[in-house]
Amino acid sequence: MTAMNETIEKRTNRDEDEAVESAVLSQLLDLHPAQLTLEELRREMGEDGDFAARDALQRAVRDLAAVGLVHRGAEFVTPTRAALRFSDLMDR
Repeated sequence: MTAMNETIEKRTNRDEDEAVESAVLSQLLDLHPAQLTLEELRREMGEDGDFAARDALQRAVRDLAAVGLVHRGAEFVTPTRAALRFSDLMDR
């Protein structure tokens, strides 16, 4: 078995969830100040719309909102001021 296959097999569900969270936050920061619905975010990220992809996206938005990195309103998902400031600092 190659090292790459071993790495893939050792990857946990939490690792996969964190990868999706990172991708979601990056996408929202890149597109800011645009406000996206979950459906628009899914399309922007190139997800094919199967159940697993939709579920992963929804979990990512939920978890990012829980730690204060995104606002999930009734209609739109946007990065918080804290996420925007952190992004600005990291870009220096």
